[in-house]
Amino acid sequence: MTKLLEHAVDSVRALPPAMQDDVARLLLQFLGEDQPVIPLTPEEAASFAESRAQASRREFATDEQVRSVWAKHGL
Repeated sequence: MTKLLEHAVDSVRALPPAMQDDVARLLLQFLGEDQPVIPLTPEEAASFAESRAQASRREFATDEQVRSVWAKHGL
């Protein structure tokens, strides 16, 4: 194992277990190993459904709203 990979693994060990699993899934997927789909919570599913409905109605954020969100996050 390279020093860089050892450093990465050591860094991941310091993360909470759920985040370690997320990193492991990403790495395995990157290496070509299919990963199971992570189910959405009911709240996430409802949020996506509402977003899709808004898009179907062509209800999109204005340019000013988008700029406001970017500014809020320093982008």
